Amino acid sequence: MSSDSTLKRFAGWYVRHCDGDWEHEHGFHITTLDNPGVEIDIDLRETELQQVPFAEVKDDYESEDNWLICTRTDERFEARGAATRFEDMLRIFLDWADAHRTI
Repeated sequence: MSSDSTLKRFAGWYVRHCDGDWEHEHGFHITTLDNPGVEIDIDLRETELQQVPFAEVKDDYESEDNWLICTRTDERFEARGAATRFEDMLRIFLDWADAHRTI
C-alpha cells in the first residue's frame, strides 16, 4: 500500500485512466446527501475494474453519523455514507482498485 494520502492516491487512479478519450465520457462524481452524508460514484467502464467482482462493504449502517455502504453495479462503484466516512469510502475503493491494478 502506498504512503500517499487517500486523496493523492485517488487523483493518481483518475490520472492513470485519462487517455484523451476516457475522461470525456467517464469519470467520477462526489456529492452530498441530505441525511447528511456523502455520495461517491466512480465509472468503471473501460477500466481494469470493469469485470472485477466487488464484495459489498456495509459498516455501522444503523448509525446516524458513522454509517457507510460500498457496492458496485455493472458500470459503477457506488459509495454512500456519513460525511465522517468520506475518506474511508475512497480508501475502500482504492484498496480494491490497487489489488487489481494493471496500469
